[in-house]
Parts: sequence; structure tokens; C-alpha cells
Amino acid sequence: VQLQASGGGLVQPGGSLRLSCAASESVANIRILGWYRQAPGKQRELVAIITSKYNTNYADSVKGRFTISRDNAKNSVNLQMNSLKPEDTAVYYCYANKVPSGEYWGQGTLVTVSS
Repeated sequence: VQLQASGGGLVQPGGSLRLSCAASESVANIRILGWYRQAPGKQRELVAIITSKYNTNYADSVKGRFTISRDNAKNSVNLQMNSLKPEDTAVYYCYANKVPSGEYWGQGTLVTVSS
């Protein structure tokens, strides 16, 4: 599975961005889709995941501000980010966990939250 992330950029604190990740094949049977992020000098961390049954899980730091969704018709996973904070600044990576072949990562898209 090849994953292509887009939608990053510079936004002011309190603003919004929508990240999209297009997959090279149908995502309908991909068990888990998600987003991770890595800030400078920090380890990569989970942001949000969504299962094939549309169950979701979010990092505590983004709950109530970010929303993950999957569009099986468009073979994509999206992340709507609202009320952005400077600490949300990071490279965001989309992720897929497909049975039985394993895990896949997109190339990352930079989100910078700054005034």
C-alpha cells in the first residue's frame, strides 16, 4: 500500500487544517488507518486511528479538537484539526495496518502552528 499525505502548512494558533491521505488501493479492507506525528526532538506518537468498523481512538492531547474519518469510496483517510496549538507543530504521517501484509507509512506532511 502506498500512502500520499497532503494538506499540511502554516496556520495561526486557534486555526484549522485538514489533512488527507490517499491510498494506492482500496482501503475498505484495511484494518486500521491512522495518523501519527513527530515533533522536532521527540519520538513519533499516535494522533488518531480508525478501524475498518469505524471505531476511533485519539491521543488525549487532541481529543475534542481533531476528528479522523475514512472514505472508502475515495480510498482515503482524513484528519480534521481544529483549535490548533503551537504544540501541534510536527510532521504528520498517515499509517495503514493491513492484514496480513503489515504496516505502511506515508511520507509525512509538515504542520506548523505559529503566529
